[in-house]
Amino acid sequence: MGADTDNSTGHSVGHSLHNGPADADAPKAPVNDTSANDASANEADYVIDVSGLTKSFDGKVVVNNLSMRVKRGEIYGFLGPNGSGKTTFIRMLCGLLKPDSGSGTCLGFDVLTQADEIKPHVGYMAQRFSLYEDLTVRENLDFMARMYGLADRLRVVDECLTRMGMTRFANQLAGSLSGGWKQRLALSACTLHGPKLLLLDEPTAGVDPGARRDFWDEVHKLASQGVTALISTHYMDEAERCHRLAYIAYGDLLAQDTLEGIVDHAGLCTWSVSGANLPELADALRPLPGVEQVVAFGNTLHVSGQDAEALERAIAPFQAGTGHDWKLIRTSLEEVFIHLMRGQQAKQNGQAAQKAQAGGQAGGQP
Repeated sequence: MGADTDNSTGHSVGHSLHNGPADADAPKAPVNDTSANDASANEADYVIDVSGLTKSFDGKVVVNNLSMRVKRGEIYGFLGPNGSGKTTFIRMLCGLLKPDSGSGTCLGFDVLTQADEIKPHVGYMAQRFSLYEDLTVRENLDFMARMYGLADRLRVVDECLTRMGMTRFANQLAGSLSGGWKQRLALSACTLHGPKLLLLDEPTAGVDPGARRDFWDEVHKLASQGVTALISTHYMDEAERCHRLAYIAYGDLLAQDTLEGIVDHAGLCTWSVSGANLPELADALRPLPGVEQVVAFGNTLHVSGQDAEALERAIAPFQAGTGHDWKLIRTSLEEVFIHLMRGQQAKQNGQAAQKAQAGGQAGGQP
């Protein structure tokens, strides 16, 4: 099984969720973790409360000492590059993978010893649509109702179809639905049994903006009813719809806070510049000291750096008499995450170089 990938199908995951599981360094405090310092919060308020979770595959650490707290009714965005450990972490929470080390609770149950108690209360939605495409919408929901052992299945399925606006598709094959309606069906299936926690793994990948908005409206509606959602996504506009966010890169949790908290804590200074010949200007700016990012945004460039004074010195020659309009703006979430990812990459590259150098020196000893 590859790191941070989900090759299981929705019906097999549903079966595992209902019937049973599939089988260095000290923990680091995440950046600006406000929940960890909230002394007034009742422990029972945390639906997810884990510390130091670690998981390796074939000797490679995929999730490294990850700690997280998520409150009841919270929509918690989980972001990071591909292969960063998001799916592995989600699967450990719902009992599909056992952590190598760490501790904590999910829905009040121990993630190490009570996985079977967690599963019936979780709605898990995999990265890819994984219901039966050769069954109708109603047949898929009825199958899931059977899997969860729900009483009065026909009534439950009918109510779900009505609530999710899918009654007109009830007798249509799932495989013939558009991408947005497939995702709505998948959300219907994973909420059929009234879960207390939703674990949604990149649920809107490849779905058009209108369908994504409808999907998020449903998630917010569920959150208002006390359902907690942990959602991994690559879309920055979706991240901004979350109550709080966490950013994981290459197994390490680098930041978790509100949107405003993460942006403020990054300490990036960003300028917007408009005018003629922006591609040439971008090429001239990128190598300069103090300039970390130069990114095109429509008819402007965003120029960012962590050292505000060094950045101002770098751009000063381009501000006067060049016909460009410069404005100091608020840093975007995307720029913050690129900054965090590059910093983590540089750190890992440096550690790898040190190990290689140490190995070479040891090998050269007589």
